[in-house]
Order: sequence, then structure tokens, then C-alpha cells
Amino acid sequence: MNRSYSTFYLCLLIFTLPIANNLGLVAQNIRISGSNEPNEPSIAIDPKDPKVMIAGANLDNYYVSIDSGYTWLTKTLSSSFGVWGDPVLAVDTAGDFYFFHLSNPPTGSWIDRIVCQKSEDRGKTWSDGSFAGLNGTKVQDKQWCAVDRKNNHLYLSWTQFDQYDSDNPGDSTVILFSKSVDGGVSWSDPKRINNKAGDCLDKDNTVEGAVPAVGPNGEVYISWAGPYGLVFNKSLDQGDSWLENEIKIDNMPGGWDYRVPGIYRANGLPVTACDVSNGPNRGTIYVNWTDQRNGFDNTDVWLVKSVDGGQSWSAPIKVNDDNTASHQFFTWMAIDQTNGFLYFVFYDRRNHSNNATDVYMALSMDGGQTFINRKISEAPFLPNEDIFFGDYTNLSVHDGVIRPIWTRLHNGELSIWTHIARLDEFVNSTGTQEFNQSGDVGLENYPNPSTDIEYVSFKLHESANVNLYLQDLKGRTVAWIIRDEKRGYGKYIESINLSNLYLADGSYFIRLEVDGKVKVNRMVKI
Repeated sequence: MNRSYSTFYLCLLIFTLPIANNLGLVAQNIRISGSNEPNEPSIAIDPKDPKVMIAGANLDNYYVSIDSGYTWLTKTLSSSFGVWGDPVLAVDTAGDFYFFHLSNPPTGSWIDRIVCQKSEDRGKTWSDGSFAGLNGTKVQDKQWCAVDRKNNHLYLSWTQFDQYDSDNPGDSTVILFSKSVDGGVSWSDPKRINNKAGDCLDKDNTVEGAVPAVGPNGEVYISWAGPYGLVFNKSLDQGDSWLENEIKIDNMPGGWDYRVPGIYRANGLPVTACDVSNGPNRGTIYVNWTDQRNGFDNTDVWLVKSVDGGQSWSAPIKVNDDNTASHQFFTWMAIDQTNGFLYFVFYDRRNHSNNATDVYMALSMDGGQTFINRKISEAPFLPNEDIFFGDYTNLSVHDGVIRPIWTRLHNGELSIWTHIARLDEFVNSTGTQEFNQSGDVGLENYPNPSTDIEYVSFKLHESANVNLYLQDLKGRTVAWIIRDEKRGYGKYIESINLSNLYLADGSYFIRLEVDGKVKVNRMVKI
């Protein structure tokens, strides 16, 4: 073991032992680093050991935590190919981490390839790197990676510019795909997967935002934005062949490149993910983005889904649950593949009339039908549009361990933050309510914990359609109490005989839906 690492982690263990004994018991924000002007963060949780996570930020910063994100070691990455930003972290089922980034080689062209560096020892050391996409002087930009959990194949997609920022109509952008079947040692020749090219101006008519996702049977799914709106392509043979023409998802009104006051530049580029859990929505493909279809002063977070392999798509569903004309931007989405729950992180200005900015998370436990929104930042920040802020947030989730990561820009200082909370804490935290104050249903359950009878009370302010049911922590419905009933004004108390339900001891969610609005409480059976 590297001696500096040994000393650091010994000190870490000594000074954080009281915290480590209570990991996840108190939700809190953690400042990861403010060194080297970090932005555009990425994070990955080791599925073998979720206490281990590695994050990265522009240009060459990386951060290692072995205590679930409470404390971080800050380091810088080096490679003979150069390290030039756009950090993307991924991890396979063996616990090996991959750091993808752009290049800046001492000889050759700036960002002429996508570099992959690998760590097999939790970020202590990294390989010098392999690469994909080298194509003369053409620019290779904004890569993302997905890992096939069945075989640990790595799937990589990105945008190639003939010449960056060129207004020559003969120059174009295309979406490229490459894969590695040997743990990042080598990469396949890139394939162009879009039929309709974009321009090279890095704006609405440029094709950007290619984030790959893997399906239950090794399918590869990718969406992106460009001159034809939001589009999608797929491969059913691990990336060897693709649809001849991309499938249209949405017009994306206003395009992906837009203005948010106080932000150096803003975009609504899509994130693609697929549910490969054993939950009820296994195989569903989701695409998440932001746009200004509701006005230049009203950016919103959107989600569409497909249950037929991308052939057809739902209408856009709004993720942020406010009714204000404000900005919600820089969204990221991740799926907890142990239960299929959807998580989102984004910046949010619903609480402010100026450019002050909060960070919110949203959770959907029913495949994107309803959302719980929570403010997770402890204080707003006021960004400065003269300082580069980056182009995205990020998020990693595994088995109830939820780690969003974002950039904070306040008083001219850039810093990287995460938020620590368990699933049940997130659901029951005092954040944004799904009902406004005048319409709050006052959901309560008692006694809690309970051994046999649990009472659930709520109130209706007007006649409404009601559903009330129990879910386990994997999002499965285990008992219906009220199913699609019309109830009138008044207060209701329902009793649940837990003994008759034969429920195992543990935590459950009591979920109340009133005319499509949701309230969730936790119940513990002992």
C-alpha cells in the first residue's frame, strides 16, 4: 500500500470513527473540495462496497471516499495523453473504477481522443490510459460511459466535431460509439450511430448529449439532442449494429442551448437510463432533460419513458413539482438498480426572485408517474456568469445509498458538494411538500413502530379520488388499503391489521395518492 495513503486513511479512521458508527443516520451536505476551481463533477459508487466512491471534476481533479462520502481525499490525475476535463466516472461489478476524460497530448491535437484510465485499487493508482476516437485533427468531445453489469463490457458514446466552432456548412458533428470488452485495455473502431448530422457551433443545431444505457438483455440505448430535437437509437447486439434512422422522441421546444441568468452557459442535454432491476418497471427506458417550452424565464425538468424498447415514447412528464415561473436546470438522473427507483438532481430557483440557486432532488418510486421533490442544499448560492460553471451535475445510487454531486459558485468561489441521506430519510425529510399548505392532507400513521395494528389518518379538503397502499423498500406494493375510491370532504382513519398481512419485520412506505398528488410516510413493523 502507498505510504501516504496508509497514513491518510489511518488518520481518517481515527477522526471519523464516531461518525462511521452512525453512517447515514443524519442527512447533511458535505463539501468535497474547493481546490483547483472544480466544476462538472461526476461520481460512482462501488456496488461491491457502497462505502467506497470516487468522484472527479474539471480539469484533472479526483476525490476518493471510503466512508460513504463523509470524508474525501483530493488528488490530481495525470496521463501521457493529457487530462483535459469532461470527467466521467464509472465502476464495474469487480469494483474497478474508470475515469474518462478529454485529451491534451504534448504532440498532436487538443482533445483529439477520449481517454480511459483505470484503477483496480480504489483510486490509489491509475493506469496511464487507453483511448478511443483518434481521427486526425477532428475534435472528440463530451463522452459518457455505461457498464453492462452482466459481462462488464464498457460502452462509450460521444460527439465528434469536424472542426470545433466552425460555421462552414461542410463541417458537421456526429455521434460515435465504441466499446471495450477487456476492461478498458482496448476499444473497438468507432461507429457513427446518427443518420442526421449537426453543425459544429456547439449550440442547438449541434448533436450533443449522447449518454449510453444498457438494457436487461445487453441492449444499448442512446439519445441525444440536435437540429431535429430529442432523438434515440439502439443496438440489440452489444453495439455492433444500430437502427438505420434515429427515432424521434420530442421536439425539445427552444432547443438544448438556452440562457439561465447568472450562469456562464446553460444546456438541457438529455440523460438516458434503463431499469434492469427485478422491480415492476424492468426494461423501461427513461430520458431526462430540461428545456424552456414554458417560456424563457421558466426552465423545467422533463422525463419521458418507453416500455417497448424505444419504439414509442410517453408524453413529457414534469419532474419538478412547483407551479412557479422559475428555472430548474442541469438535471441528472440515475436508477437504483436494486429496486428500479428513479432519482434526479438539479438546480432550482423556485424559492427566490433573483438568481439565488438551491439544489433539489426528486424521487419516483412508481416508474415516473409521481415524484417527491426535496431541497437538499443547506443554503442557496448566487452564481457569477463571468465564471465558467460547468455543464452538468451528476448522481450515483446503489441499494438506497444516494450520492448526488454538484458545483456551488458563491462569492466567486467554485466548490464541489455532495449530500448524504438514506432513502427513508429522503422520503420523510422536511423538504418540499407534494401538497401546498392549504391543501396538505396531514398524513399520519401510529403507533410507529407497530407490532399488529397500524392506524393511518388523513384529511381531504374536497371530494377526491384516493389510493392508499403499502410498499416495501424495493418499491413493490405489498398491500392495498384504499384502491381508486372517491372520498368526500373530511378526516379519515384507516386501520391496517399487520398480522393478517404476514409482513416481515422491517421498514415500509405508506403511500397516499389524492387526485394524483402524493404523500409518503415511513412505517416500521417489529
